[in-house]
Amino acid sequence: MKLLTCPLNGTRPISEFFYGGEVRAMPDPDTCTDTEWSAYVFNRSGVAAVKCEWWCHGPSGVWFLAERDTTTDTVLRTYLAPSAATRR
Repeated sequence: MKLLTCPLNGTRPISEFFYGGEVRAMPDPDTCTDTEWSAYVFNRSGVAAVKCEWWCHGPSGVWFLAERDTTTDTVLRTYLAPSAATRR
């Protein structure tokens, strides 16, 4: 059985989690061009690498970040996202 570790709930079966996509910087929707917005919405990097991804533990609703090597499908670490106050 494949397992994933939630930073708050511990190690759980992967069936309890939802993938939220790769973390990417969002362009400003008020100032970007249609081409830039379209690229953000539809284009994804399919390159095998270590990527930072959003994951959610379904039963608890906890969203967190996971660094995953897509070459081997190995999760290197999981952690809660920093709050907006700590990013300033």
